[in-house]
Amino acid sequence: MIVDHIGIVVKSIEEGISYWEKVFRYKQLTEIVVNTRQKVKVVFLTKENSLLIKLIEPTDETSPIYRIARKGGGLHHLAFRCKEINEEISRLKGLGLRVITNPEPGEAFENNQIAFLLGDQALNIELIDTDKKAQQIML
Repeated sequence: MIVDHIGIVVKSIEEGISYWEKVFRYKQLTEIVVNTRQKVKVVFLTKENSLLIKLIEPTDETSPIYRIARKGGGLHHLAFRCKEINEEISRLKGLGLRVITNPEPGEAFENNQIAFLLGDQALNIELIDTDKKAQQIML
C-alpha cells in the first residue's frame, strides 16, 4: 500500500479550495464530484512533489461528516492505494482493523472500488484500488 491522498473535511468546498490555493499553493486538479453514496462533494488538489489533498463537504445533514464540518472540519482520513482491495481488507481485518464501509464504487475514482476502515488512534483509512481521479481539469 502507498499513501494516495489526505482527506480534509470542509464546511464549504469552494472556500476550502481558495484557502488551500492561497495558504499552501495547491491547485485544483479535478472538478467537484458528488458522491451520492457517502453524501459528500469532493475535489482533489495537487501540488508538485506533494501528496494529493481531497477536500470533502457534506451534501446534507444526513452525511456521515456533517457534524465534523459543522465543528469547522479537519483531518478526515488517509487514503492508501492497493492492488487488490478485498485482499487488503482481509489482511487489515486480521490485524484488528474494523471495516466501516465495505467496497463500493467511488464516483471520485471513476467508480473504482473504495472502502473505509478504522485503525488504532481512531485513524480513518480509505482504501482505493486505482490511481484514477474523475473529471480532471487542465492545469
